[in-house]
Amino acid sequence: MKVLVTGGAGFIGSHTCVELLENGHEVIIFDNFYNSSPDVIERIEKITGKSVKLVEGDMCDAETVDKLFKDNEFECIIHFAGLKAVGESVAKPVFYYDTNIGGTLNIIKAMQKYDVKKLVFSSSATVYGMNNVAPYNETMPTSATNPYGWTKLMIEQILTDTAKAQGDWHIALLRYFNPIGAHSSGLIGEKPNGIPNNLMPYITQVAAGKLECLNVFGDDYDTHDGTGVRDYIHVCDLAIGHMKALNHIDEIDGARQFNLGTGVGYSVLDIVKAFEKANDITINYKIAPRRPGDIATCFADTKRAYDELGFKTERSLEDMCQSSWNFVKNLYK
Repeated sequence: MKVLVTGGAGFIGSHTCVELLENGHEVIIFDNFYNSSPDVIERIEKITGKSVKLVEGDMCDAETVDKLFKDNEFECIIHFAGLKAVGESVAKPVFYYDTNIGGTLNIIKAMQKYDVKKLVFSSSATVYGMNNVAPYNETMPTSATNPYGWTKLMIEQILTDTAKAQGDWHIALLRYFNPIGAHSSGLIGEKPNGIPNNLMPYITQVAAGKLECLNVFGDDYDTHDGTGVRDYIHVCDLAIGHMKALNHIDEIDGARQFNLGTGVGYSVLDIVKAFEKANDITINYKIAPRRPGDIATCFADTKRAYDELGFKTERSLEDMCQSSWNFVKNLYK
């Protein structure tokens, strides 16, 4: 299958491209490298031994998107492209709404024009908001607490409405929980620009001596050790989830939501201790005040993804911690 991967040079996108290529699909990456690097393309090719076509561009440029579709006969779209920092979204809401929603509308319009009917969308567990009780399942009410979350929820609604209107579209809305880890080669992994927003890259940069200390936001939640509990999934398992969605895309009538997680919650301090044990290294951390909008516990009900896509995770928390550190060590050799 000829697959367009928007944002394919990013953390999750790059691992998914590896999975697609290793399963015989033709991949075209569309990326503007806002939060990624062009050298990722070479790394994907080195891992897979296969060439990848890159089209550098911005999905907010409608003419660029139209030409991308005109020049290629895509069979399916996997849509990762978008801004993803919660704090930045609060500071720059218009930028986030304009980019994530406006850019996605350009993709949808091009799909309509060029008769592409299959799409896998990179959504997020943030759409479950603050009022549901874990484990989260796909039938629960949705809401958001920040502009980033609202963009994911709005795009889900836009895609659902579009699928209903078109009648013959097939859309998988994949709600990720917390991706961590890296490819076993150590060639690709999470490499955010600037100060990391997510836990694992922050831990690895402390381990590498690039940051002095990890801030643990809150130790008074109603959890076993007082720190927030989340569902951490290995990025390579997450990539397999996209492959499973692609394999079953024709069976999805309209748009359907799927949780991609492990179904197990670990606290922030669980992750710190697991990282220390897996890599024989000490992480300097301190307790900081809670962040507004953070919830105590978040983990997935994974039944639908298993029953309908045949997806289940395989990699352990130790794998996540070891592969994350292996990638970062390679970066700073």
